[in-house]
Amino acid sequence: MLSELIIPFPKESISFEMIEDNINLNLDHCLMARKDGYTFIVDDDRCYGCGACIALCPVNVLTLETKLAIVDEKNCTHCRLCIPSCPVFALDIKPEI
Repeated sequence: MLSELIIPFPKESISFEMIEDNINLNLDHCLMARKDGYTFIVDDDRCYGCGACIALCPVNVLTLETKLAIVDEKNCTHCRLCIPSCPVFALDIKPEI
């Protein structure tokens, strides 16, 4: 019974250098890493102002105006935390045209 509670050691160890290399390889996917040439889009045909995105925005740049989510694009970090919260898929970050 006691043997069921013992947690085995990992078969290989992970060094700090391995973690650092992985971080450097994944900087393009970093949350809060705004890239030039992209813009936050609210599809006003879909958005009905439920406010789910506002509740998740870590920098409070989303507001509701006449039942439509409005973003302060200049201060948006493009963290993408709000996008999966939208029940009607009205939010996206796309390349500027």
